[in-house]
Amino acid sequence: MEKRLLPVVLDGYKPLREIVFESMREAILNGVLEPGERLMEIQLAEEMGVSRTPVREAIRKLELENFVVMIPRKGAYVAGVSLKDVADVFEIRSALEGLAAGLAAERVTDEELEQMEQALFYRVNEGEIDLEQIVKSDTDFHALVYKASRNERLIQILANLREQIQRFRATSLAVPGRNKDAIEEHRMIVEALRNHNSEEAQALAMAHIVTAENVMFETLRINNDPGKADQ
Repeated sequence: MEKRLLPVVLDGYKPLREIVFESMREAILNGVLEPGERLMEIQLAEEMGVSRTPVREAIRKLELENFVVMIPRKGAYVAGVSLKDVADVFEIRSALEGLAAGLAAERVTDEELEQMEQALFYRVNEGEIDLEQIVKSDTDFHALVYKASRNERLIQILANLREQIQRFRATSLAVPGRNKDAIEEHRMIVEALRNHNSEEAQALAMAHIVTAENVMFETLRINNDPGKADQ
């Protein structure tokens, strides 16, 4: 069986169980461990080069954070994503992202605008980049907008929402053509920020999130009803 998880790298400041937990959570967020997939302790331990104990502890913690579900007499599985989950998260995200973009239009610096442009340039000109890189680049772009809002409480709230957003982000950006569309949507947001047009920046940011939500809904519908994929 092909290995997908990298061996863990020990960190003198973190206990092994925490490193294993973070590695598994990242694999779920990036879609390496897919919704509905059974988590086999022995296999995961072998892939990460650790014993079963920290893997078992990580699975228990992932269950507490709703990344994993335990099914009696069957074992641990990566939790699926429901349409209600998507709707709830994107409803919050749309409002917060719009607010952040609107504030950023009033407060963004030339240096931050240049950083956003560079992030877009990388995604357009680096040729074939894998999903993990695309997700990271997308995350970094949004983080720049949050930072430019100069509202520390808003930035913190969005940071707390990040892990839930990240899982949906990976699913959305994996859809063929979505990365290209997202880049163009980001470019329009940057232009509004550059023009210090708060109202337009807010509207574009909210529209961007709504589009991503629609992509997620369509993807989940197809996955939940395989017959639709052939229609």
